[in-house]
Amino acid sequence: MANIDLDDLTAFKILAETSSFSDAAKTIPISQSAFSRRIEKLETALDARLVERTTRRVTLTAVGRDFYRNINRIMTDLDRTVLGVKGVADPIYNEVTVACVPSAVNYFASDVIRTFNKNNPNTRVRLIDSSSNDVLLTIARGDADFGVNFVGSLDNEVEFEPLLEEQFVVACRKDHELAKHLSVTWSEISEFPYIGSGKESGNRLIIDQTLAAAGIKMNSLFETQHQTTIIGLVEAGLGIAVVPSMAMPRREHPLLVSVPLGDPVISRVVGLIRKRGKSIDGVAAELYETFLQTVTSS
Repeated sequence: MANIDLDDLTAFKILAETSSFSDAAKTIPISQSAFSRRIEKLETALDARLVERTTRRVTLTAVGRDFYRNINRIMTDLDRTVLGVKGVADPIYNEVTVACVPSAVNYFASDVIRTFNKNNPNTRVRLIDSSSNDVLLTIARGDADFGVNFVGSLDNEVEFEPLLEEQFVVACRKDHELAKHLSVTWSEISEFPYIGSGKESGNRLIIDQTLAAAGIKMNSLFETQHQTTIIGLVEAGLGIAVVPSMAMPRREHPLLVSVPLGDPVISRVVGLIRKRGKSIDGVAAELYETFLQTVTSS
């Protein structure tokens, strides 16, 4: 420990949370070269590689992920101890980390967390809201207690417990001619400018697999990764989109409407995922059960 100081550990913690040397250096703030030297010094002291550096982003190695989890817990406890001595301790005693696709946050996760918070006011709920693939990786790495994802993005490293099934719908403006229809088919929407999900999207995979079996092909005039961005493009009048029903605004929207879509009907099953063989204990288990009870009973 003689060659490791708190500044080195803080630098690594920030780097793990930002995945960017430049962003992490700005947070401290120090120059990027000085920041890099701190990480190199830490890796030398530990005799282990903690991060993989690429031209686009930084990822943690397996050793780095384990080290981050331990350091994060220790530094959080240290912060609370110091604040406690000063008499201004944060009254947070527990923390739960949930990885969740953003559409689920908008649709039902916020209600579940509100219910949980009433019974656990001193528990911090940390949401990692990201794409389905990133949620899956977060759970597989053990970086969250559990996650909310859909069945199209699973693998053997996780266990899945279903919550609900939802259909994909057409998102369009209220002044679009499709908005007047009670329902539409894929052939009917193919003539309109189409906003699609990027190839990295789990929703894109579900749609492509179903349409390929039906012999249907959609050509995207616009393409983006996130459902919120797709909705924004629809709102701007750039075209229509096919999205999960929970990606649509929950309340009456001044500009947007969803239209049921069929022939073929496409749906996805949303549920809770957890790392296979990993137990969920304490307040994390209570939040997990709150998801089950709140969503499945509604």
